[in-house]
Amino acid sequence: MARLSASEWETFLRAYPDAHVLQSAAWGELKRSFGWTVERVCVGATGAQVLFRQLPAGLTLAYIPKGPVGPAWHSLWPEVEQVCRERRAILLKVEPDGWEGEFIPEGALTGFRCDGVPVQPRRTLVVDLQGAPEAWLERMKQKTRYNIRLAEKKGVCVRSSSDVVTFHQMMRQTGERDGFGVHSLEYYQKAYDLFYPQQAVELFMAVYEERPLAGLMVFARGSRAWYFYGASTEEERNRMPTYLLQWQAMLWAAARGCTSYDLWGVPDEEEDVLEANFERRNDGLWGVYRFKRGFGGVLRRAHATYEKPLLAPLFWFYRWWARKRGVE
Repeated sequence: MARLSASEWETFLRAYPDAHVLQSAAWGELKRSFGWTVERVCVGATGAQVLFRQLPAGLTLAYIPKGPVGPAWHSLWPEVEQVCRERRAILLKVEPDGWEGEFIPEGALTGFRCDGVPVQPRRTLVVDLQGAPEAWLERMKQKTRYNIRLAEKKGVCVRSSSDVVTFHQMMRQTGERDGFGVHSLEYYQKAYDLFYPQQAVELFMAVYEERPLAGLMVFARGSRAWYFYGASTEEERNRMPTYLLQWQAMLWAAARGCTSYDLWGVPDEEEDVLEANFERRNDGLWGVYRFKRGFGGVLRRAHATYEKPLLAPLFWFYRWWARKRGVE
């Protein structure tokens, strides 16, 4: 077994250019800066970035987001569990990178339960960026195409920006308006500082008459891009700045070689349920589904969240608490 530094892990990941951004060393360093401990374990051609969250009494929760990376998971688990024991983890939580129904090698998750409480949203919409941008537009809902063009006609400009302070101010406004939690300014700044030198993130601002109206942060690795964070003010919403923002983010992603754009998070319901209810529901992720559905993405559902008890009595207490609170 090898325990790798951040730079050594990035060297390992060169063999896996399409590994998920949540397995990147930069993501691990971001989480390390905000209370998590990071271990990167490698056995042969297989590895995992494991995040440890501190719990009371010196215990931890171990979490592998969108991993492991590589083919031989069964050979990796004894070494990961050794690290978990050292960190006094009560459970190991794994969210494999891939979609429900896709093949996971037999025996790869032996000993794990497949009914864990998700950390990342399971359901999302993924936009195909292959082909010409005109083809993307053709797959969009008519109203979304109209709003993209309307924003351009009404004088909205989208620019790359490094103004994380203004973006955070917009995030706070959006969080208060729509009722969701927002990270600190330091969190968004650290994410930008870690990923921007690798050209793996872009902060876009939609501006009208030099006034910022909306912003988003888009991340990319290999052939995939992810829309993680977006915000808007109450000003000039009739100019549809958020639609033009998404369009420019897709163009940026395609220009750096991405073939898919993950809109990252819609209600975990089947498509017929989503389509029957999106006009009347605003709770949870329903409001963002109403917006995201127009961009022509395909509805996908990630693999289940797998959990392995490491300290059984405390694991079952955690499961009860997590499901009651609706948290990871």
